[in-house]
Amino acid sequence: MALKIAKILYPTDFSELSLVALKYARELTAMFSAHLHCVHVVDEAYQYWSAMGPEAAPLGPAVEDITSMVETQMDQFADQYLIGMKYAPVTKVLHGRPFKEIVTYAQEVMIDMIVLATHGRGGLVHALLGSTADKVIHNAPCPVLTVRASTGEEALS
Repeated sequence: MALKIAKILYPTDFSELSLVALKYARELTAMFSAHLHCVHVVDEAYQYWSAMGPEAAPLGPAVEDITSMVETQMDQFADQYLIGMKYAPVTKVLHGRPFKEIVTYAQEVMIDMIVLATHGRGGLVHALLGSTADKVIHNAPCPVLTVRASTGEEALS
C-alpha cells in the first residue's frame, strides 16, 4: 500500500521559527502533489480585562481589529511565501485555543499530515506554558511532523 498524503496542514504564527517548518511543508507538498492548508489561530486569551463584572473592559484591541490585522498579515505571508505551488494554497484565520483549532480544522478538512514548528522548550517553561505542538501531537487525527530550528537550519528567505 502506497502512502497517500493529499492534504497537509501548516499552522503558522508568522515567526522565523515557523518559516523553518514551512520549508518541510512545501517540500512534502511537492513530493506528494498535495494541497497545502495554511492557518493562523488568533488566541482567544489575547485580551486582558481591566475588571470583573459589568464594568469589565478589554485592555487590548477589539477582536474585529485583531482579525483584520491578522487577515492582512496572512495575505502578505501567502504572497511572499506560498507562491509557485502546484495547487493554490488554502489560507485561513481561526479563533480560539490554538491547539484545539488546529486539531478541529485537521478533523473537519480531513488533513493527512500536520507540519508545525516547535520551540523545543523543556523544564519549567514547558510546565508553566504547555506546548501547542505537544497538544497537537497528542490530539491530532493524523501524523504530525514537528520541526525544531537547530544550528545551521535556515528559514525561507
